[in-house]
Amino acid sequence: MATQEVLLSVDKLVKHFPIMRGVVIQRQVGAVHAVDGVSFDIVKGETLGLVGESGCGKSTTGRAILQLYRPTSGAVLFEGVDLVKQKGEKLRQMRRRMQMIFQDPYASLNPRMTVGQIISEPLIIHDISKGKEAQEKAEDLLKLVGLNPAYTNRYPHEFSGGQRQRIGVARALALEPALIVCDEPISALDVSIQAQVVNLLEDLQSQLGLTYLFIAHDLSMVRHISDRVAVMYLGKVVELATRNDLYSQPLHPYTQALLSAVPIPDPVVESKRKRIILTGDVPSPINPPSGCRFRTRCPLAADICKEKEPEWREALSNHWVACHMV
Repeated sequence: MATQEVLLSVDKLVKHFPIMRGVVIQRQVGAVHAVDGVSFDIVKGETLGLVGESGCGKSTTGRAILQLYRPTSGAVLFEGVDLVKQKGEKLRQMRRRMQMIFQDPYASLNPRMTVGQIISEPLIIHDISKGKEAQEKAEDLLKLVGLNPAYTNRYPHEFSGGQRQRIGVARALALEPALIVCDEPISALDVSIQAQVVNLLEDLQSQLGLTYLFIAHDLSMVRHISDRVAVMYLGKVVELATRNDLYSQPLHPYTQALLSAVPIPDPVVESKRKRIILTGDVPSPINPPSGCRFRTRCPLAADICKEKEPEWREALSNHWVACHMV
């Protein structure tokens, strides 16, 4: 991390999806609590990893930050501007500074457009360049992500998954953003290709001074790319620390259980290690448990966990956790 200047500050971010009933007269009968009071900062030039199991709200958090989903409440300060309060043209101008790399390289590229059109589309929409100039810029971006510039006239179906994800990266870079939200950019790729894409993201970060929010399942990959890691469970961040602190000294019982599932490539260490097997299923985000959300599966749960929500506090230096038992 080059500087300690905060680029993005997320404060008590909430996103609930209403559940509607009725055909003619619709009424709200409940809500899916996808994201419920998430707070963190991202410093310029760093990578913050966001991990957690499927359905915990990681992708929704990323989309709510970029205002692809408008948050229910909370604040998202990007370069000092609250994006939640921006609308229309002002928000459109801010979008140039923030981009997203989507999870599925097969679904996120328009099959009816050539690669050159896909990459140059943001340039044309934001009135930066047109025609031959936009085409040349697309060729330069293809070269930057390690693809042949002559591929601009090809269509997405002519590429492999890893190549498509590189095209997605090139499109995200077209407007020279400061922040890129990487929404599980490697989960749909072969293991052999995953490392190539992650190395590409790291190279681009050092070349262009990018800042990443890296959403992922793969804990070993997150350890490789991230400076700090936030752990999410059922719509809430339960632990946030530097990469080394989190992996060497996890404080929250959920983080400990997650990390115990990561294989270690040393048979001696692996044989002595104790797996933490969580009982039960993840509760429904429509009706989350009272108090601590993890208490229904936590081996340390006590009465206070049922009654009172744990406060978000700094348990160690730069190591934040939400747990009564820590």
